[in-house]
Amino acid sequence: MTLNFTKMHGLGNDFVVIDAINQAVTLTPEQVRALADRHFGIGCDQLLLVETATSAEADFRYRIFNADGGEVGQCGNGARCFMQFVHEHGLTDKPSVKVETANGMLQLLREADGQITVNMGIPRFEPPEIPFSAAARATQYTLDAGGHALEIGALSLGNPHAVLRVNNIETAPVAELGPLIERHERFPERVNAGFMQIVDDTTIRVRVYERGAGETLACGSGACAAVVAGRLWGQLNDTVKVMLKGGELVVSWSGEGTPVMMTGPATTVFQGQIDL
Repeated sequence: MTLNFTKMHGLGNDFVVIDAINQAVTLTPEQVRALADRHFGIGCDQLLLVETATSAEADFRYRIFNADGGEVGQCGNGARCFMQFVHEHGLTDKPSVKVETANGMLQLLREADGQITVNMGIPRFEPPEIPFSAAARATQYTLDAGGHALEIGALSLGNPHAVLRVNNIETAPVAELGPLIERHERFPERVNAGFMQIVDDTTIRVRVYERGAGETLACGSGACAAVVAGRLWGQLNDTVKVMLKGGELVVSWSGEGTPVMMTGPATTVFQGQIDL
């Protein structure tokens, strides 16, 4: 099977994007892992498929596969690249589109300056919806990870997130604690582990150890989860600049029951073909 693909990134969080509308695409987890391999494949954090919508409400279907071959329901940086891709490839000329995901509908908006805004949906906090093992909902939970008693926020934005506040993002033990949090038994579907340093009430610095991918240069949904957690803790304004290793995002959240809005860039790196 020969596939046409496009390599893209959102603040260094990189993707292989494949048009599954104009070419037949059937990928096994092993083939996804092969494509994502940075030595023997193309290399990426996630693989994205652009598919024909199955719902009359949607313009496209958006599927996301982590580098380990597992399919997931949300990727904010990938959503911005998805929007850039469908415009660059002439699949739509609409400034606003709706896309189906495994966890519901996403609204994507192409701004006049080329930035892309993603309506990330309404955060979910009830433990069964994350999913997370806890007796009741709380703004913070104590998590025992490798002998460390961590205070975390837990929520879902279509994928599960744990947010840990740290004093210094540069020295945060991401390599040590990230894998322990990601695979903690209280998160039955694993979790994205976010580390947040609050600079002031309008600026934070974030690193994310993503489930199935490890630490990435940027995680859009992780940036949004950090802002939501910080807002619940009463420490952040409703619009926040999020500084990630790969660049900056702007995240806005008005409060419970309202959607999180994320704005940032999407970049095409190159196009090619690969034989599988």
